[in-house]
Amino acid sequence: MALSYNRMWKLLIDKKMSKADLRKAADIAPNTMTKLRRDEAVNLAILGRICDVLDCDFGDIMEYKKEPAEEKLAASE
Repeated sequence: MALSYNRMWKLLIDKKMSKADLRKAADIAPNTMTKLRRDEAVNLAILGRICDVLDCDFGDIMEYKKEPAEEKLAASE
């Protein structure tokens, strides 16, 4: 499973908000911010808080991308 939070970073730029501002407003721990920067999975409750702060939905801040091995497996089924 491959997650991308690029949409969230672009949304922050559009809203002229820094990552530090988001971290404070959504009460996000520093290690969770690291996970977000590395496109790693984080708790849905945290993503919900981010959506509340940015006034958006999950699809506006993240994207799920199939990895090549997953695509090959899905095609063979």
